[in-house]
Amino acid sequence: MEKKNHLKDDTFLQHPILILLVLVLGLVIMDPFQMGPVGGLEFRPVKHNIAPYKQVMKNWPRDNQSRLGLGKLEFEGEVFGPESLEFDHLGRGPYTGLADGRIVRWMGKDVGWETFALVTSNCVERSEKLCAKGNESTTKKQWKVEKRCGRPLGLRFDKESGKLYIADAYYGILVVGSEGGVATPLATHVHGKPILFANDLDIHTNGSIFFTDTREATGRLLRYDPPTKTTHVVLDGLAFPNGVQISRDHTFLLFTETTNCRLMKYWLEGPKTGHVEPIANLPGFPDNVRINENGQFWVAIDCCRTPIQEVLSHNPWIRSVYFRLPIRMSFLARLMGMKMYTVISLFNEMGEVVEVLEDRKGVVMKLVSEVREVKGKLWIGTVAHNHIATLPYP
Repeated sequence: MEKKNHLKDDTFLQHPILILLVLVLGLVIMDPFQMGPVGGLEFRPVKHNIAPYKQVMKNWPRDNQSRLGLGKLEFEGEVFGPESLEFDHLGRGPYTGLADGRIVRWMGKDVGWETFALVTSNCVERSEKLCAKGNESTTKKQWKVEKRCGRPLGLRFDKESGKLYIADAYYGILVVGSEGGVATPLATHVHGKPILFANDLDIHTNGSIFFTDTREATGRLLRYDPPTKTTHVVLDGLAFPNGVQISRDHTFLLFTETTNCRLMKYWLEGPKTGHVEPIANLPGFPDNVRINENGQFWVAIDCCRTPIQEVLSHNPWIRSVYFRLPIRMSFLARLMGMKMYTVISLFNEMGEVVEVLEDRKGVVMKLVSEVREVKGKLWIGTVAHNHIATLPYP
């Protein structure tokens, strides 16, 4: 018997194809050459608490006219990864943070775009050469220098002081005066530990700044208090918390959980103070949420979920292998049956859908990060492309 088992082992070793398959599988799982979409990043997927696919899609309203596809591309090749859009108290703008670490503002056709602020003063002249790579700034090549250059994501103006508050993925929460310049850091740590990925923010009437610290399963909603210059944990254990928006009466805030595909409400005042609850399950992966003049909320959604994607959500080990395959993200999405396009949705305070606009063919934008409604026009930002989109509304 011992001799027979020994022969079987030898037989296995004599099959180079089997050995090759084992080696390939090992390389995929370990990704030593960082060839997968998450190569070089700490990626430890977990099981997500995501609503059933059929249930969500059955009840989700559709835009059969694909009205968002009628939008207009603006500033093509001039802005690189304009994630968040903002306008100052004088109506100037948009202001936006770029993938090369700058915050820029539009000064009209005669002047064009100008650099308004930087998130770091480290070797500014050298950083300009290192970071400003034009269209290449939105590719994976930029990731290698982002930690040095900064990546400004969420932007908010304090309308009274004129100061611009910035959520930067690497430099935390910063502020810059109305004249621009190099931003001043406000919050980089919480309870002695670094903030790992500041993503979006909003400002309460009392001056407190609520912002998200984005991670796959241990994300947090944080609060910075200017009078005491301290940062506090509001909520933790969140699944990729992303956009954040305080309500018009400041009794609650909404935030998105991207990988859980849902919109969440956190109560700031009233009998439910401190309580958090999901108010809308979404057909895709939400980014930022922004309020309009009517107190309604625009949510930017990268669409759409598929049955296969739900399998990945419930099986972290499969997702870990999947995202380490040496294949571009766009092709991986196709393997899941995803046809990347944009959905933007308007919600009321109860989480009920008021409006849905789609661009099913991806004519205007395939990846959307934020929607701002300003003076009869929607301004639409993107974290991955080199333009901004606009659409008259309503």
